[in-house]
Amino acid sequence: MRCELNGVSYKVEVHARGTGDHLLLLHYFGGSSQSWREVIEGVGTARCVAPDLRGFGESGAPPIGYSVDDYADDLEALIRLLALERFTVVGHSMGGKIALALAARRPAGLRALVLVAPSPPTPEPMEEEEREQLLQTHGQRQAALDTIRKITFRPLPQPQLERAISDTLRSSPAGWRAWLEHGSLEDISDRMAQIDVPVSIIAGEHDPVISRALIEQEVVPYLSGTAPRVDILPKLGHLVPLEAPQVLASKLAVML
Repeated sequence: MRCELNGVSYKVEVHARGTGDHLLLLHYFGGSSQSWREVIEGVGTARCVAPDLRGFGESGAPPIGYSVDDYADDLEALIRLLALERFTVVGHSMGGKIALALAARRPAGLRALVLVAPSPPTPEPMEEEEREQLLQTHGQRQAALDTIRKITFRPLPQPQLERAISDTLRSSPAGWRAWLEHGSLEDISDRMAQIDVPVSIIAGEHDPVISRALIEQEVVPYLSGTAPRVDILPKLGHLVPLEAPQVLASKLAVML
């Protein structure tokens, strides 16, 4: 479906085949709703809502408006539009940080929070050389392929690989630059004490972006009031929904 959220045209995948609670799925930096395709197929009776976040996928790309709070505003508007009454937010990487900001607002109906290799509530560490390279090479197919191979441990099947490359290439310049230069560096850690729902953290054992050490140092301490459960999956890298969608789907299904 298409809808307008806070003046931005949004593409949203809505899968209502089930009768259970909703899963609100937030994709990674450079991804889209399609990043969750195989996960959605495997979660059983859960009803799934997966937006292309502003600046990514097929959603609109305004010249400004890419703060973590801008994204949280859009999601609150989407929750109202779809009248979601009971839902779990699942955020991957960039989507994880946005999920944290949303959960801190305590939206009515939120039952739980699942963070998949989440960008931390503190500024996400990244070498400036790497940040500049991502900025300079955006839009280049070989650079997209190199990045995907670098951040995955398990080689992606060709369909998922091509989809990930396509998603990266169609990410808007505005959204791409804003996350690298601003969103990923925002510090929202002072809000984390407001989160009052169960939190689960899932990550790959060989994630070169969001390591276990980073999760233990920059995510878990700020969520101590929720006693988050950390589940490290063996032989996986950063793109868990693409590397092992059925494993992730089974874990989400158990949580519902």
